[in-house]
Amino acid sequence: MRDAAINLRALPEQRDLIDQAAMLLGKNRSDFMLEVACERAQAVLLDQVHFALDASRFQRFTELLDAEPASNAGLVRLMQVKAPWVEPEA
Repeated sequence: MRDAAINLRALPEQRDLIDQAAMLLGKNRSDFMLEVACERAQAVLLDQVHFALDASRFQRFTELLDAEPASNAGLVRLMQVKAPWVEPEA
């Protein structure tokens, strides 16, 4: 059961356009708008985590991922710090 309300204002032309598209798909305005909004939201989120590369760029990308990391003295020091919840060895 849906219990969260989403309210918005639209121009009459926008409402009519949405209604026409919803009708063509056999949906009511709310169902249509919710479906379309969720599809767009998913696309926006995926754009933040998904990217595409051609074959040569993908090859270079995987080479960089597989390469030995550069020396990083700060990271070495950080990894040597004991977490405060780890008890000292006796």
